[in-house]
Amino acid sequence: MLMKTKRQASFYTSALLIAVILFVMIYGVMIAGFPVESVLITAGVLATIFAMLHGANWSSIMNVMSEKIKTALIAILVLYSIGLIIGTWMMSGTIPYFIYLGLEIINPQYLYIMAFLALAIVSVCIGSSFSSAGTIGVAIMGIAAAMDVNLAITAGAVISGAYFGDKLSPLSDTVIMSSLVAEVNVYDHIKHLMYTSIPSMIIAATVFLIVGLKIDVSGFQSDSIMNVSNTLQDLFNMNLLLIIPALIVIIGSLMKKPVLIVLFLSSLSAMVLSSLMQQEPLTQVIEAAVEGFNLEMLTAVIPDLQLGMISENIQTLLNRGGIYSMHQPVLTVFCAFFFAAALEVSRALKIVLSKTLSYIKSATNTILVSLVSGLAIILSTGNSYVTFFLMKDAFAEQYKKRALHRLNLSRSMEDGGMIPEALVPWTVAGIYMSTTLGISVIEYAPWAIFNMFGIVFSAILAILGPYTNWFGIKRIDPNKEELFTGQETREEKIN
Repeated sequence: MLMKTKRQASFYTSALLIAVILFVMIYGVMIAGFPVESVLITAGVLATIFAMLHGANWSSIMNVMSEKIKTALIAILVLYSIGLIIGTWMMSGTIPYFIYLGLEIINPQYLYIMAFLALAIVSVCIGSSFSSAGTIGVAIMGIAAAMDVNLAITAGAVISGAYFGDKLSPLSDTVIMSSLVAEVNVYDHIKHLMYTSIPSMIIAATVFLIVGLKIDVSGFQSDSIMNVSNTLQDLFNMNLLLIIPALIVIIGSLMKKPVLIVLFLSSLSAMVLSSLMQQEPLTQVIEAAVEGFNLEMLTAVIPDLQLGMISENIQTLLNRGGIYSMHQPVLTVFCAFFFAAALEVSRALKIVLSKTLSYIKSATNTILVSLVSGLAIILSTGNSYVTFFLMKDAFAEQYKKRALHRLNLSRSMEDGGMIPEALVPWTVAGIYMSTTLGISVIEYAPWAIFNMFGIVFSAILAILGPYTNWFGIKRIDPNKEELFTGQETREEKIN
């Protein structure tokens, strides 16, 4: 809920604030390489000063920040849960087992396309790009590291597949939320997303296949891959039972059980397997869950283990996870919400959007401006839920006025304000993906192809709409809220 200030800021001062903030973020994170937290705090301070100069107070900012944290509490808890998952899955041997199987059956030339398709399937089943990337995605990154293929491309394939599957799943929280906010049926929303998701998927799959086929397998050292495979067998007791934690995640999600409970039960099963299959003492299992897995923990069951004989790459591959590993991402989330709260109280973004909307006179421009605004809002707030509500407030009436069905708005929310989220270093998704997969946003972003093209195809449909009888765009009679028939396409209704 936006807080009212005593003195309304002008359009020009608001636009100046937005421009300065975007410069600070783009220069600070992408060019100068400053820590994301410091950039967000700086942007938040600028917005705070602007808000206070126009009559706001500090308590208003803190109240809005607390409300935003409430909306993202589940996401924050999921972050910690994924840290728990990775630590326990490593200790139990679940992730090493998936890596071992991958090394045995996957040709390096098909790793990128397999990563994309595997994550798409898993994400459809569990309805969460975060959970699929934090579990199967981590295992695939391990396979890529062992095969010494490009990790940035692999991460891009993982993220692209995870988001594509997420958009197809009626279990997805963002799919459900965008549908609820736009007041449309969730299955109609998914169907409408296909106009932009399918072309984006085809391009992504084609790129990953072509790039993979260009890998020179003759340069691969099979001895190195065999060494990783043998080392994993020596360190862990490999058994089919190790897939149980993964099955719990998939089955629990299909049964529509609460995600936090599912992740906790999966971690619990991994802890049990750590004791039964790997013979690890309970103290070590709990330590791996909280502080993260470390190969030194295996000395309790492998007394003659010589860590110096294990390559640094394998140690980097396995030593990860734990609740503590998510402290920095969560800190960044809090910094992002401080900035988002200050910006909201300043009303600068709302003022700029309101002024811009007054100049929009066509359906095409309405969609284009909403897409750009969604991207701007996600850049400013870092949270897709907040973006959905702000886009609904700003554009719902405008879409109706331009004879656009609400399904177009719900799709714009996703294509412009949610799917690109993982491409931004200071958003919840960007922080999560970079931390979990071990690759910075700047490195993987050019390869997160699906995430880039949703907004592109939405824009193409809008631009071509007047010439294609509005293919892929649903129209309404603004007075009756009904879909247009083929005869109801007069110029005054279309534009």
